[in-house]
Amino acid sequence: MSEKYVAISWNRQKKIYDIILISGVAGYLLLFIGLGASFQPNATIETLLIRGFGTCAILLLHIVLIIGPLCRLSPKFLPLLYNRRHLGVTTFFIGAVHGGLSIFQFHALGVINPFVSVLTSNTRFSSIADFPFQVLGLIALVILFLMAVTSHDFWLKNLTAPVWKTLHILVYVAYALLIAHVLLGVLQAETAPILSISLGFGMFLVVGLHLIAAFKETNLDKEISSNDDFVEACSVSEIPEKRACIRTISGERVAIFKYDGKISAVSNVCQHQNGPLGEGKIGDDGCITCPWHGFQYKPENGASPPPFTEKVPTFNVKIADGKVFVHKKSNKAGTFVEAARIE
Repeated sequence: MSEKYVAISWNRQKKIYDIILISGVAGYLLLFIGLGASFQPNATIETLLIRGFGTCAILLLHIVLIIGPLCRLSPKFLPLLYNRRHLGVTTFFIGAVHGGLSIFQFHALGVINPFVSVLTSNTRFSSIADFPFQVLGLIALVILFLMAVTSHDFWLKNLTAPVWKTLHILVYVAYALLIAHVLLGVLQAETAPILSISLGFGMFLVVGLHLIAAFKETNLDKEISSNDDFVEACSVSEIPEKRACIRTISGERVAIFKYDGKISAVSNVCQHQNGPLGEGKIGDDGCITCPWHGFQYKPENGASPPPFTEKVPTFNVKIADGKVFVHKKSNKAGTFVEAARIE
């Protein structure tokens, strides 16, 4: 979290994350090319590189897509989420190398511009066996490029969160295009079952984890209703010290925190990337820390400590007979609300 946008700096965690990532990519490529040369001695180095970078990009994209639901299921995976954008940018670069090598190998030696050749050399869209699968890969690569170049928080701020989120949700479109790219491309001529089995398992993992995480999330969306202005949200004993329970009130998820003998409630949505504040905790500095990227807010007013300016809505709360009651209507973001004292 920074007061102003500056060139990316690497802290210790980012360095460890990137070293593991780069080492893993390098190790995978060396292993793939080595085994490929052993089992397919007639394959050229260009072919091995194209296949190696292509399969590596697909593998990284699967990892990118399963990190989110894994974090919804267990906080143990949160360290992977913290720098997931590094993983996404790396996926684009690996995919770009695969695409560049493929275009050079198959389209750069003619008289037509290579990119024009990709789009026009095969127009048999009605044929499954001869479908122009390379076009699908090119469109997916363009989407990954747009996501990579807008990954910095500068773009999140200036594009506005809804636009930025919409753009980055296109990763699922890119994933579908790349699956079709593989199914209509290399798998048409692939005789070894390992690639088909691996791709099928990856698709099952991505779809399955998203469905399981979505099912878990539906429990949080069960709205609490009441005819009064205040609704009974939970009991004091249900909330762990310096942590929160999450309830849906008037269509909005509310994070109800217990700390130092007090109760406060704020919107569950972090202003950075809509992270779940209720899954974070209140530290020794008295601030709620978002578990996704470390943005902080004071529980009494939902405002980030100076000099930062992010704010989330707050809710009026009261305690009666060991029960926590939350007002159905939120206050304006940054509004101070006196915390309810636990008797």
